[in-house]
Amino acid sequence: MRIEANGIAIAFDGKPILSGIDLALRPGELVGLIGANGAGKTTLLRILADLLPPAAGTVLYDGKPARTLGRRALAQRLAFLAQGGSVQWQMRAEAVVALGRLPHRRPFADLTEADRAAISNAFAATDASAFRERSLGSLSGGERMRVLLARALAVEAEMLLADEPLVGLDPRHQLEAMALFRRIAAAGTGVVVVLHDLSLAGRFCDRLVLLESGRILADGPPATVLDDDNLARAFGIAVARGKRGGEDFVLPWQALTNEEASR
Repeated sequence: MRIEANGIAIAFDGKPILSGIDLALRPGELVGLIGANGAGKTTLLRILADLLPPAAGTVLYDGKPARTLGRRALAQRLAFLAQGGSVQWQMRAEAVVALGRLPHRRPFADLTEADRAAISNAFAATDASAFRERSLGSLSGGERMRVLLARALAVEAEMLLADEPLVGLDPRHQLEAMALFRRIAAAGTGVVVVLHDLSLAGRFCDRLVLLESGRILADGPPATVLDDDNLARAFGIAVARGKRGGEDFVLPWQALTNEEASR
């Protein structure tokens, strides 16, 4: 699936949140959506997922608006993982992950073999199989996030949109999650993840989209987007740079004054 956003704008309580956003998302690409708190990342992701209507602009899915595709067809082709990992259900993890198969199932029908295989594959991919019989209330925040990621993967969608999927994960599972996203993208699925870890974003993503005050400041390869001027303007920071195993990385190093950031 290809998603095209053109001229997206939205405001809350009279305050502009996004303005003039033009963005194209393609299959087989891992895109990191980065920016400071309040830059508009979550709002943009929700608009791309057809969960929030923009005040201006259009979003097309393979050249068609969501209303033309229909809710069921869009839900089969696009998976969304919300921010935070909070859940209101006291359900077993297996039942939660099975919810990812709802767009593919007839009402009140039992799980098919294809459904069961998708659920098992999603648990295995997120290293969450040990939690299948446990209730979500008994899991830590990071464990819940892995279960919710498994639910999104169980959809087997053509496009996965994940809002801060690394929150609550320990360093090992952060690395494994990013490696998983890269494998999913390499297999042909489009993946967009909201990230705050610039080092992981630069190392794993094919492309970064940097938001600053509701606009796209930079869009392109990580090495281009994560330059000193962009990071100073968007985050007000200076970074340390290094290389390990032939891969470049950046590490937030120093907060800049407003004067330094605007130079």
